[in-house]
Amino acid sequence: MARVIKNSTPQKNGFRLPGEFEPHKGSIIIWPEKGFAFRNGGKPAQEVCVIVANAIAEYEEMTVICSVTQYENAKARLSEKVRVIEMSTNEAWVQDKGAFYVINDKGEMRGVQFGFNAYGGFEEGLYYPWDLDKQFAQKLFELENIDSYDARHFILEGGATQVDGEGTIILTEQCNLNPNRNGDMPKEEVERNCKEYLGLDKVIWIKRGMLYDETDGHIDDICFFVRPGVIALSWVDDVNHPQYPVFKEAYDTLSKETDAKGRKFEIHKIHVPEIIYITEEENKGFDIIADAAPREPNQPLAVTYINGCFVNGAYLVPLYNDPRDQEAIKKYQEIMPDRKVIGLPTKEWSLSGGNIHCMTLAQPRP
Repeated sequence: MARVIKNSTPQKNGFRLPGEFEPHKGSIIIWPEKGFAFRNGGKPAQEVCVIVANAIAEYEEMTVICSVTQYENAKARLSEKVRVIEMSTNEAWVQDKGAFYVINDKGEMRGVQFGFNAYGGFEEGLYYPWDLDKQFAQKLFELENIDSYDARHFILEGGATQVDGEGTIILTEQCNLNPNRNGDMPKEEVERNCKEYLGLDKVIWIKRGMLYDETDGHIDDICFFVRPGVIALSWVDDVNHPQYPVFKEAYDTLSKETDAKGRKFEIHKIHVPEIIYITEEENKGFDIIADAAPREPNQPLAVTYINGCFVNGAYLVPLYNDPRDQEAIKKYQEIMPDRKVIGLPTKEWSLSGGNIHCMTLAQPRP
């Protein structure tokens, strides 16, 4: 029976959060269906879900979680290689619901349950209720029968973190020091919680995330670790582009920093596509409810090629039907020669505020 560990931490027990580029046991996606988050009852987003889940299933175990009303539909549309599990959730961005996996050198894996409040709770949170999403991490670890650490006193979303698997984490002040996450918790305590519950040695702070990012500046639109010491970073050359100050600020910070091992970073700039705006027609497809952040016609979106995901032997890149698409694939293939780089048409998910990384959760191989 899976235990919830309340009197210790991963760091004390020799566990660490691995880098997403490390070997996977599998990946998890939640089937999109909520009309306030995904237009037209989630049907266009479900088409993307099938594409991404089936692609991942060619490389590793793939699990899709869905509601009772969508179980038969999801099962019929997904590859036979995809496991479909019924579980109740409030919304579909699985990366952010407080479930983290830590491993040790003995080949063991445990979970960590962090708190979750729908990206800000009653102070600029994106939806209500989030009661089912708060339960997600515990349900997931019980389903897999693995012990987990109780860190529910501390709110932390997967998309707000990037780790190198060797003791380093990158966070944004905009998100992780936002009072709508952990109140007036001081920076030192935020760092201490991350180090204790993720098995880390060093925290690097970026000031902010991308403009137009409704999650209060998640790091997974700004950069990710390709491997220890190597970072891919969102970029634009045009100094008049609205995102330029954000990316330049991040680049300047990372250029001067070292990781937990004392290494300077090798940084690869990945140019973002043109800004995407929600059209009038697309906007009509979203349900309007009082307890969820509204979509607006002509609303700009935070779009980037950084928000992809690793699978065993490959890397999945979001595509937008933009001239920069092939440039991003080529660049990634150059810096990841040992992986197959696969571009997938996931623009639909961007209309809902995220992309491949936000919609997937990697399970490491201990």
